[in-house]
Amino acid sequence: MDFEFSEEQKMLRAMARDFLETHCPKTLVKEMAKDERGYTAELWRGVVDMGWMGLIPPEEYGGAGGNFLDLVVLLEEMGRACLPGPFFSTIVLGSLTLLEMGNELQKHEFLPKIASGDVIFTLALSEPVTTKYNPALITIKANTEQNDYIIDGTKLFVPDANVADYIICVTRTKGGTMSRDGITLFLVDAKSSGINCTLLKTLAGAKLCEVTFDKVKVPNSNMIGELHSGLPPLERVLQKAAVAKCAEMVGGARWVLGTVVDYAKERVQFGKPIGSFQAVQHHCANMVIDVDGAKFITYKAAWLLSEGMPCDREVAVAKAWVSEAYRRVCLLGHELFAAVGYMVDHDMPLYTLRAKTAELAFGDAEFHREVIAEELGL
Repeated sequence: MDFEFSEEQKMLRAMARDFLETHCPKTLVKEMAKDERGYTAELWRGVVDMGWMGLIPPEEYGGAGGNFLDLVVLLEEMGRACLPGPFFSTIVLGSLTLLEMGNELQKHEFLPKIASGDVIFTLALSEPVTTKYNPALITIKANTEQNDYIIDGTKLFVPDANVADYIICVTRTKGGTMSRDGITLFLVDAKSSGINCTLLKTLAGAKLCEVTFDKVKVPNSNMIGELHSGLPPLERVLQKAAVAKCAEMVGGARWVLGTVVDYAKERVQFGKPIGSFQAVQHHCANMVIDVDGAKFITYKAAWLLSEGMPCDREVAVAKAWVSEAYRRVCLLGHELFAAVGYMVDHDMPLYTLRAKTAELAFGDAEFHREVIAEELGL
């Protein structure tokens, strides 16, 4: 694999960093963590005007026809800036699901609207029945009623559902709770009668919601993918989501490393910069090992996904390693900044809290180690 960015990716990365440093300062990030919507209309319009909402879909669907690796380059910069707002939920969970599972009518109808920033999407997957990540553990029912389906049940931790126009709901249409067969996805208008959305209090100010579906009627035409056979393509989308989250974590970890090294060169103690002390040097060296390792395995997995090659093992390795590496980098950052790094006025807590929430998203290290063990035939 060639780890060198293409000229287009270098331009994308440079433009993204310049835009985010200008329009997404840490003061705004902290404000949006307390804001009910979680983003401003000005910032969202800026993201749309940059063309990022249409980065992935092919031109026939109103997009630029980029690949998944391009998206990962962009998400790394977004993770570095702690970008607030529903970009991840709309693009990664929304448009990638439509591209993977949607029919031509659905793609032509919704992907151009996503690219123009006119609609916000999200994916409702997790449920209250388990404390562990398991895409196959679906209990919310979708029962037939003439030419419609009636969805009844509760979803937890649905990102940005409070501002979403459409919710892709993962339901069970057949079989038992743990059966891999019988899972079907539906595109649900978020304003439908019977939907109740409650914003949850979260660690990092992320806009995660409890969404209750009380006999919500959905037309048969809103089914995404095949009836009863939604799990395998959904798992492919979730693999991309896991690697996309790794990209955000890599960006955050790189910010922490760069900021800590700059601080170690400037902070004077006992008459010399603290970076001259061996213990500090070892901490910084360990951070470099974690950050570079996280970057390389993330981009390897992203490249394999972009090429459509089998990569179950590589995706699991990436998510398991990056989840823990980002947390380690943040903890070392706090050690080097000492007390000031724990103050809410400092920027370090933004990254530490995001590291913890990202660690749990789309499967923690324990979940992905089990995937690796299965890949090894154990």
